[in-house]
Amino acid sequence: MTPPHVVVIGHGMVGARFAEQVRGHDPDGRRVRLTILAAEPRPAYNRVLLPNLLSGVMVEEDFIPNEHSRLPRHADLRTGTTAIRVDPASQTVSTRAGVRIRYDTLVLATGARACVPPVPGIECRCATVLRSLADARRLAALAQAARRGHGRIAVLGGGVLGLEAARALAARGTAVTVVHRGAHLMDRQLDAPGGRVLAAALRRTGVEILLGARATRWECGRGLWLEDGTLLRCTGLLLSTGTVPETGLARDAGLKLTDSGAVAVDDALATSDPNVYAIGDCAGHPGAAGGLVQPGWEQAAVLASRLTGASPAARYLGSTVVTRLKATGIELTCLGSPFPEPGDPSFEVLRFEDLTRERYAKLVLDRGRVAGAIVIGLPDAAAGLVRLYDRGVPAPADRLALLLGRALPPDGPAGPAGPGALPEHAVVCRCNTVTKAQLRTAWYGGATSRAALSCATRAATGCGGCGDDLDAFAAWLTQIDPTQIDPTRIDSTRIDPDKEPALR
Repeated sequence: MTPPHVVVIGHGMVGARFAEQVRGHDPDGRRVRLTILAAEPRPAYNRVLLPNLLSGVMVEEDFIPNEHSRLPRHADLRTGTTAIRVDPASQTVSTRAGVRIRYDTLVLATGARACVPPVPGIECRCATVLRSLADARRLAALAQAARRGHGRIAVLGGGVLGLEAARALAARGTAVTVVHRGAHLMDRQLDAPGGRVLAAALRRTGVEILLGARATRWECGRGLWLEDGTLLRCTGLLLSTGTVPETGLARDAGLKLTDSGAVAVDDALATSDPNVYAIGDCAGHPGAAGGLVQPGWEQAAVLASRLTGASPAARYLGSTVVTRLKATGIELTCLGSPFPEPGDPSFEVLRFEDLTRERYAKLVLDRGRVAGAIVIGLPDAAAGLVRLYDRGVPAPADRLALLLGRALPPDGPAGPAGPGALPEHAVVCRCNTVTKAQLRTAWYGGATSRAALSCATRAATGCGGCGDDLDAFAAWLTQIDPTQIDPTRIDSTRIDPDKEPALR
């Protein structure tokens, strides 16, 4: 019997994760026949890490995995193939090349596109967004030209991506100015004091910041004109003013959209057409925040379980909201809803600010449980709060110790105590739910470096924030079992607790 044909439109981080999850349940392609349409000419890569190209931490080759090794056998990955029409009546997808593909089930994983503001002049070649490797290549060239000519890059937008890109450009020696129309940076995730501390940290790293500034015109060769009539002289412009769901195919096919323009889905991730599903940034589920990769990956796992029959009753009930800023030298984590202020009768709110040392912590508790937090410069506190938030358990009674990272949950990160203090079930990589036990298993399977552990478990392939933790694990395991990497040594030397590598 021929298995049902599942066609996936989109091979970004979420579409690729769906294919990988299908492989886990159906490696031989006996339950579903998978066809994936990828508009880009190359397999999926991690867009979250694109700023690392600008800083020189990564090169393009680091973004090209052997994607075929993650696909089910006989899966058909068609790169450079753009879908232009979905016809639910005939259950077909038409491509730009004029090919029609029939499906039994269609999965929309079309993601989001950059929201380009209506600023005159930005259509020129010295302005770009940052959504793809091609965009990163273009921005890197603009930055190189700016460095050679003593010019400057303007970043329009002070959200997460804009700040990560700005910090990366500055790390490479590029003069950069962030132009943000809000009163403080990251105003969707931070309160005003948190934004103030973040701005101080970024200025220390060489990033200039203009707040409350609105762009009115881009003049190629001169710079960015602002609403107050001033000209910010710069040679290149990065547009980082948010994203919108990529739902043109769904709209034209008559699928129901949410008020925000995403494809409406239920807990089964089904759209208004029972043969069509949507996952990732193009999908509108009330329990998923847009712009984060973890909800899309969790949706991919649920849908793969359902369509392969591994778990037909699987449901997606939402994801917790955790945002991390990946900027060298700055530790920032936001979670939940951190905006209630001290004195709010509905919440218990604590706040600590140390502008001189660029540290800030705000904790919002609802009936004794973590409902929101902002943590800058206190990585141990951030790790412990995320653990409590994810588990939904009561917070320790010593609130101040928790705020400063001195009262971690029983299975929380080990902080200065190192990886050895973690229980086996502790989650090290939150994006991919990789535990200490999985890392240990991978180590004894031959993955004895950060890169190998990442390849074996997918740890650090999401936001990349746990990369240092993998280094700590590799160093710790090397010390407690050196025979794993040096067969000539057979001693059973145990680790010296005073020298154990710290886990952030």
